[in-house]
Amino acid sequence: MLCITSSSSSPAPLQPPRRSRVPSDRAAPPGIAGGRNVRLSVLSVQRDVRRSEPAKSKFATAATVQENKTMAATEVDVNHLPIYKVDPKLEKFKDHFSYRMKKYLDQKCSIEKNEGCLEDFSKGYLKFGINTNKDETVYREWAPAAQEAQLVGDFNDWNGANHHMEKDKFGVWSIKIDHVKGEPAIPHNSRVKFRFRHGGVWVDRIPAWIRYATVDASKFGAPYDGVHWDPPASERYVFMYPRPPKPDAPRIYEAHVGMSGEKPAVSTYREFADNVLPRIRANNYNTVQLMAVMEHSYYASFGYHVTNFFAVSSRSGTPEDLKYLVDKAHSLGLRVLMDVVHSHASNNVTDGLNGYDVGQNTHESYFHTGDRGYHELWDSRLFNYANWEVLRLLLSNLRYWMDEFMFDGFRFDGVTSMLYHHHGINVGFTGNYKEYFSVDTDVDAVVYMMLANHLMHKILPEATIVAEDVSGMPVLCRPVDEGGIGFDYRLAMAIPDRWIDYLKNKDDSEWSMGEIAHTLTNRRYTEKCIAYAESHDQSIVGDKTIAFLLMDKEMYTGMSDLQPASPTIDRGIALQKMIHFITMALGGDGYLNFMGNEFGHPEWIDFPREGNNWSYDKCRRQWSLVDTDHLRYKYMNAFDQAMNALDENFSFLSSPKQIVSDMNEKEKVIVFERGDLVFVFNFHPKKTYNGYKVGCDLPGKYRVALDSDAFVFGGHGRVGHDVDHFTSPEGVPGVPETNFNNRPNSFRVLSPPRTCVAYYRVDEEAEQLEGKAETVGASSPEIINLDATPTEEYEETADRMATSGAKKGRKSERQSSHKSTK
Repeated sequence: MLCITSSSSSPAPLQPPRRSRVPSDRAAPPGIAGGRNVRLSVLSVQRDVRRSEPAKSKFATAATVQENKTMAATEVDVNHLPIYKVDPKLEKFKDHFSYRMKKYLDQKCSIEKNEGCLEDFSKGYLKFGINTNKDETVYREWAPAAQEAQLVGDFNDWNGANHHMEKDKFGVWSIKIDHVKGEPAIPHNSRVKFRFRHGGVWVDRIPAWIRYATVDASKFGAPYDGVHWDPPASERYVFMYPRPPKPDAPRIYEAHVGMSGEKPAVSTYREFADNVLPRIRANNYNTVQLMAVMEHSYYASFGYHVTNFFAVSSRSGTPEDLKYLVDKAHSLGLRVLMDVVHSHASNNVTDGLNGYDVGQNTHESYFHTGDRGYHELWDSRLFNYANWEVLRLLLSNLRYWMDEFMFDGFRFDGVTSMLYHHHGINVGFTGNYKEYFSVDTDVDAVVYMMLANHLMHKILPEATIVAEDVSGMPVLCRPVDEGGIGFDYRLAMAIPDRWIDYLKNKDDSEWSMGEIAHTLTNRRYTEKCIAYAESHDQSIVGDKTIAFLLMDKEMYTGMSDLQPASPTIDRGIALQKMIHFITMALGGDGYLNFMGNEFGHPEWIDFPREGNNWSYDKCRRQWSLVDTDHLRYKYMNAFDQAMNALDENFSFLSSPKQIVSDMNEKEKVIVFERGDLVFVFNFHPKKTYNGYKVGCDLPGKYRVALDSDAFVFGGHGRVGHDVDHFTSPEGVPGVPETNFNNRPNSFRVLSPPRTCVAYYRVDEEAEQLEGKAETVGASSPEIINLDATPTEEYEETADRMATSGAKKGRKSERQSSHKSTK
């Protein structure tokens, strides 16, 4: 039994309950430094980028040492986990951590003993399902409750009389079919099903390991067919580009391929690759996160009710088409993550894995029986993570997508549901450690995730693995060999809910700078987060995008740049930029944006369903809005390009230095340092501060690095970009309490209302060297005119600079006509 020691602890991050995935029928009414392949906007500045190196664990358990280590040594290790040094409060729960670490090691040892090693165990897709060998086709399926079994399909006219399968002592059915005249007996792209008898009744099911599944679109509600996917060498896609290196900080573009087209129809993998990936690269993202890749029979589930775990969603194309997409992303320097749903499975019987549950006990099923095997809010089945064949299926599923499709990592959906027996339903997390480490913890699921993270990082050390957890469980994002669960990042899910609350329920005057800063910085020390202002969750029907919350119906009439902006539009665009930028700069160690929100895509997402007469009208992205030059969407898009490029050049997201020095409730100003940059956010709706005092760490000269009020971002051009801001020392050196806002230096800035500005410290020595170079005929950099509005000339200049491969270099500023403060 799990033994728990009671303890009270300081709060961990408080997260809200997760929203339902399935839409309801309710309808809701660059000013930066330049660099290689980076789209530039306002200024061109150079700095030496200091890349942070990942911390290396000094701890080794039996999971990483030689196999002849004794269990006695393992027992000692599990009682001295490094996580206790990271967070001493965890020692009060040593019984829990010792239990789960020992269970992890025992499970891993058992797999190694019986399957050779974890890596071989995870190659289950080469053993199960249909695999073509040299002279025969072999099919295996785990179905211990079946009394008889056959393989049927187009190849035998759906008559399995001559294709009976044999069952071994582990409940695995198998059949070997010799090739016919040198060709596989089961042709590529032909339909197949697993037919088995239980209780005197024969039923047909799609093979659990099928790699492709299709449906007759002309028939309403038609069941899916399993399709044997084994194309000849001439038709197989061959990858041409290597995986890009892992970035110091992921800037993630979350996307849904099916709804990525302009037309109200399902878009394809190849259309996404050719039309959308270049946009993502142009906006300086380094990672793409794909939703709804695994086959799901109900489109409106957003891909979260998976029916076929190894099958590419056939709505958008074939497995080879998806490979083309991933390879195209890699060619552009973009890494690709996949949304993986191992927290639950579709309740569908004829289409999905649930069809193998015919009333057998938990030990002989993929799922728990009774209430434990059913998620009441999601109407889906819950895995039994202690089951050997469930571990084989899920671990092999991860390996399959990494090996066969070259994915660079995963975003695990529904991790909170996996972590706890209560699945987070009707449970509020206050941060008390007892909520995380108790009999409510599903240790079997925790062990599965530890195995999964260990496996993925061993197969691909540079993999990026993100957890969607709303509870804030400690050590979720610490390495497995330290006693953690092993994820690289968790999603900072409280942040978008804070913005929704403010935009829906509070006037601008009621916004609390302290509350905003606390929400953005409330994350566990040493555990990394991905921050986002809005993801697909905030865009689904029943909610609104941030842009639509801010501007609502005026987005239909007031976005033309040929007329003056109304107060609503002016406020909306300003706050859209500020909310996304402060979320990125202060909210975590990575950043995520959902497709289209970078340019303020209006309205909500609504998938075709009975409640909207199966319409695709709002299941698309209107790229024409940002491509039309006289519409104001281009301003928000340009700012998105710029803030991503700012991180590309200054690497502030990966910097451990983060200091909030000013949260002025009266003036509605937040000042903070991240990396070597100083950020000033003025949320006041009316007040301009001329000479606002800003604290900083290092003395010297500061200049504007990024200004949301620049003309190219739809601003009013009130901040001077030709101004040198010189620091003054504050207080007694080395005595923080005598400093200004606990900062040893300060400088003064002009801060207009509803603006955000990032400042960089000038390397004067490098600037002098550059000046000398220019005097002897060195070519000067291209400069974008900040005083001009975005025109065709600006776009051409930006495109030219983005594709020139120019070195990251500090470039002199020559703009001097803006208002400024000396």
